[in-house]
Amino acid sequence: MINRRQFLKTTAAASIAATLPSGCSKADPKTMKPNILYIFSDQWRQSDHGYTGNTDVITPNIDRLASQSVNFTHAVSGIPVCCPHRATLITGKYPLTHGLYLNDLSLAPEHRSIAHCLNDAGYNTGWIGKWHIDGQGRTEFTPPERRQGFQYWRTLECTHNYNESPYYGDSPEKKFWKGYDAIEQTKDAQGYLERHAQSDSESPFALFISWGPPHAPYHTAPEKYKKLYADKDITLRKNVPEEEREIAIKDYKGYYAHMTALDDCLGDLLKTLDDTGLSENTIVVYTSDHGDMLHSRGAMKKQQPWDESLRIPFLLRWPAKLKNQPRNISMPLDTPDIMPTLLGLANTAIPEEVEGNDRSSVVLGTEKPDTDHAALITCPSPFGQWSRDKGGREYRGVRTTRFTYCRDLNGPWLLYDNEADPFQMDNLVNNPDHAALQEQLDDRLNELLKKTGDEFLPGPELIARSGYLVKTSTETVDYNIPFNPANITKSPLA
Repeated sequence: MINRRQFLKTTAAASIAATLPSGCSKADPKTMKPNILYIFSDQWRQSDHGYTGNTDVITPNIDRLASQSVNFTHAVSGIPVCCPHRATLITGKYPLTHGLYLNDLSLAPEHRSIAHCLNDAGYNTGWIGKWHIDGQGRTEFTPPERRQGFQYWRTLECTHNYNESPYYGDSPEKKFWKGYDAIEQTKDAQGYLERHAQSDSESPFALFISWGPPHAPYHTAPEKYKKLYADKDITLRKNVPEEEREIAIKDYKGYYAHMTALDDCLGDLLKTLDDTGLSENTIVVYTSDHGDMLHSRGAMKKQQPWDESLRIPFLLRWPAKLKNQPRNISMPLDTPDIMPTLLGLANTAIPEEVEGNDRSSVVLGTEKPDTDHAALITCPSPFGQWSRDKGGREYRGVRTTRFTYCRDLNGPWLLYDNEADPFQMDNLVNNPDHAALQEQLDDRLNELLKKTGDEFLPGPELIARSGYLVKTSTETVDYNIPFNPANITKSPLA
């Protein structure tokens, strides 16, 4: 891989970098299809960035990106867990449509993904890092026919051993990233960008980079990042119970160390875009698949309907169209909206079966945001770290800019005014003073359930209808699911 500084020292390349947005093309970047660099991490909640007001975590590169970006301040992961989010991200469909509402399921190849759409529009597409929608075993090879159209491939289904992290390219030969995987994956992505800039091809690219951190284990970041927080005073969220403060401070420090490592990685990627002249006409998205409770309410991890689990960062920069002028959009953005929005920005056809909303006009400023919009939030069947024996429950709900409302199988469960109560410590559900609000939000939830064909079934019944095989142990819930497109391509509610 060419060193970025060497690249700049090359006269011809430097000339290209100074004048052209992509390779040797002389076309106006304002009329070309944009490149897409989609960067997302695993389990990084919205609240833990400098630009969102956290003064403990060190994220200067992301904060700088925020100062140049459209910021969806109330983006949510509508089903906040890894596999469902990723399948929804690339299909634009709700989990009960594509069938991946649990972890370690297989997304059927019959779905039309964002890569299929972009390939047909002349893009080169690629995926680097965690995949987690193949369901054939977390360390197994994913052959081309199960890559959902992505061409460039440096990927593993799932691992959280970030310092001994395997991956596969085009062959079944297992390889290993040399060192902390996010750093090495970033270097691989930089090489991809540099090769694209030097090629004669005028085809745009869409590269997805999927980092595993800051997902637990929290204490495995490189030492230089852990040292940044070793003696640092840490401010815990106000809803962390007193009895968990000591362990929470320790976990926050490890969590933040991963974050600062990723922040450096993002800075390297943005510099490579600058060095190669690709920045002007590249849409950069920075986001996460879901958050982490991380001791708030005495809970851990995801799946849960509280903001620590639900809310994610979502920054979008496109200098050619948006002029690096920052703008906050408070309308909730839900996971199914991401695919059609990116296709809309790329002026590429959106499949009719996509269920998410194309928000490209909102991004471009030609349409006013719907500040009354409600995002659908769901847990079709709790499992694993939030299984029923650990307090998990099925729920359906809405997250608006201001309110959270949820029902479980027994009826109304949660109601929060998130402006008055940002740490969600005062549940207003069934409070007579808020009866009208609760009824209004319940009506909106019913509308969304009807629109998406969701009968709100108990998880075991839903699983039975889907044809999935579930193996339960005393320790966890492990889904042993054979690859069966006949079960997965149809709606589990059919």
